[in-house]
Amino acid sequence: MKGKRHSPGQVVRKLREADRLLAEGADLALVCRTLEISVQTYQRWRVQYRAMRPEDVVRLKALEKENGRLKRLLAEKELD
Repeated sequence: MKGKRHSPGQVVRKLREADRLLAEGADLALVCRTLEISVQTYQRWRVQYRAMRPEDVVRLKALEKENGRLKRLLAEKELD
């Protein structure tokens, strides 16, 4: 079964919601069920996104896109 993909902004929002629920005393399994993700997904997101804010994710994606563009330009230049 193929799962649905979440955008980085959605991931950050879900992690913030998880933090709020965990601070209220809910256990991790209940939080993950509420957010409709697995515990493994939660842990992977925690490692990957750590303490990012939604604006940080947008900036990261823009930088990655720019980096890819620059790499393509360099590769084209090297071929010439």
